[in-house]
Amino acid sequence: MSLLCCPIHVDATEQLGEALDRAAAAVGRGARLIEWRCDSLAEEPHDAALASIRRLVAESPAPCIVTIRPTWEGGQYGGSETDRISLIEAIGTSDDAPRYIDIELDAYRTSRNRRQKVNLAVRHDAQQREVTASLVLSTHDFRERPSDLLQRVAAMASEPACAVMKVAWMARSLRDNLEAFDLLSERAKPMVALCMGEFGLPSRVLASKFGGLFTFAALEGGLQSAPGQPTLEEMSSLYRFDRIGRATRVYGVIGWPVGHSRSPAFHNALFDATDVDAVYLPLPVPDAWEHFKATVGALIDHPRLDFRGASVTIPHKEHCVRFVRERGGQVSGLSETLGAANTLIVEDDRTLGCANTDAPALAASLIAAFPDRSDLHGLRVAILGAGGVARAAAGVVALAGGQAVLFNRTDAKAEALASELSAAIARFDPATLDACERFPIAPERGRIVAGRRDALDCGCFHAFINGTPVGMSQGPDPDGHALETLAGGHVRLADAVVLDTVYAPEVTPLLADVRNQGGRGISGSAMFTEQARRQFERWTGHRLPNDSRDRGDR
Repeated sequence: MSLLCCPIHVDATEQLGEALDRAAAAVGRGARLIEWRCDSLAEEPHDAALASIRRLVAESPAPCIVTIRPTWEGGQYGGSETDRISLIEAIGTSDDAPRYIDIELDAYRTSRNRRQKVNLAVRHDAQQREVTASLVLSTHDFRERPSDLLQRVAAMASEPACAVMKVAWMARSLRDNLEAFDLLSERAKPMVALCMGEFGLPSRVLASKFGGLFTFAALEGGLQSAPGQPTLEEMSSLYRFDRIGRATRVYGVIGWPVGHSRSPAFHNALFDATDVDAVYLPLPVPDAWEHFKATVGALIDHPRLDFRGASVTIPHKEHCVRFVRERGGQVSGLSETLGAANTLIVEDDRTLGCANTDAPALAASLIAAFPDRSDLHGLRVAILGAGGVARAAAGVVALAGGQAVLFNRTDAKAEALASELSAAIARFDPATLDACERFPIAPERGRIVAGRRDALDCGCFHAFINGTPVGMSQGPDPDGHALETLAGGHVRLADAVVLDTVYAPEVTPLLADVRNQGGRGISGSAMFTEQARRQFERWTGHRLPNDSRDRGDR
């Protein structure tokens, strides 16, 4: 079991009491190791700094690491290297030494004096003082993966005094995490291997799965000691860190961006409630097909990761269908028809599949807005966008008997999509629906056509569906009004139903406008919950209670 280590920065002697209080709070939130980051504190006069650090160690509420990180390796200590090494040596040889002292590999190799002192831990030379703290040899690169990473690991492993090897580098993509996992799996000594930045979260959360000695989590946001470091609350409550082991299955949400996603909280809570040994992570993948293919392929192929599926969101829903098809997997009939999937499935026998739970979830949300209906027969629905969500929306409206009118910034793209989907809907066989895709299909299918953007204010639509990311937190236009952006001005919505598939924030500029006009605005939250429930059931086989699909879906 990996230990959660919380870094506590102490900048000056007068902050000792506050720092000890923060350490106590960290232990209360799940930390089992404290890293005293004394970079700035160490610039005080030697005796004062030594006395302060000794107090931190003596009163630490958990075993601790003492680190004085120099500026040349990403820390804040800018004083004399000789003074730093002298202070570290005094801390490590005191009667109340910390459990670990962290020394940079470069400092260890270049300081002949320090190298001799550290070796005392192994030689036990009677004429010298024995270092009582265990040595963590560390190396960091805050820009990229160091080209000599494997050589650095080998150098640390070859040093007899090294008790723990620690490597950390700025991840270039999610694939860097897989190398960190391989380093841990093949370690010659106890090891910490972490990737930094937005791509590096899996290496931190999955440390226990691969035998990392410890991993770092901040007491709260803004107190991180490295980019991409989660908080203790996130590690303990959101990712259930203490439940992760070698057999834990890995799921996630693939998109760009994914920081706004509610999916990790939703699925991890369900894993907890149903006692499923799995964890669900945000998995950012840049928007090009090549990124999706390379990253998802690497996750699936890794022999020890046990990657079992993912929610797939903007902009990768069409990539998901292409990926599964190219890998010889099972593309559901609905995903094939719509040309988009939001659910990647890795079966027990490692075969692949994909499904589209967006479509039935959208159908449920839209039909619920018209209480006297069981389908959408005769309704005219304007759909904004031409991506994966818009595809699902148009397909659902037509299959449920309505008329879908597609609007996009590029008219030609809307026309091409309408033509493509119309032909696919005509061929669709309901028998090819995956179990998680079932929804009401009308006896007579509706039409899919492209519309001119100046027709958005015609007053002839029963409903509008926003299938674009406009208005989404962390999206390309978080303050934008999706409908006015396309229409080029105000649109009357007093008698309309508007479903915004964006769910973060809960009330987008589009929804605020429709509600101000007296229309009915529907948040994407209900759709999100329904599609995520279906994904969870498809991955795990657990049937969730109070399922709306028990009300006659077919």
